[in-house]
Amino acid sequence: MAGLWFEDLTEGRVIDAEWTRTVTEADNVLFCSMTMNVQKLHLDAEFAAATEFGKPLVNSLFTLGLMIGMSVHNLTMGTTIANLGMTETVFPAPVFAGDTIRTLTRVLSSRASRSRPDAGIVTLLHEAFNQHGVLVARCQRQALMKRQQPVELTA
Repeated sequence: MAGLWFEDLTEGRVIDAEWTRTVTEADNVLFCSMTMNVQKLHLDAEFAAATEFGKPLVNSLFTLGLMIGMSVHNLTMGTTIANLGMTETVFPAPVFAGDTIRTLTRVLSSRASRSRPDAGIVTLLHEAFNQHGVLVARCQRQALMKRQQPVELTA
């Protein structure tokens, strides 16, 4: 399914990513390596065993990217122009290798662009849950989205 147009993204609409993804240890190690994050809590099982978590945590920035990425195929594929920002990002529960993540997105607001007749600005609330239904990540994202029908701008 192609992404949704600005006109489709009405306040209150909820979009289920419609699929899940199990996080692996390899995902976490590769992401930490690619981003040069050498935090022992993510990479050292012996170190992590002595923490309150008892095992390595998945890098939270991987979780953020996965949460937003999982929504692309039926939310913004081909219809987003740019991300404008992300705010109020929280990780209320940890993610571990072996957890299976699902994502829901709610449209919080939308408005026509004041400078681009072909676009609108949408604020989305992404939420990721593990296999037990526990919220593991939440983020508000502002995106510049394509309009299906450009409008005439008024001065």
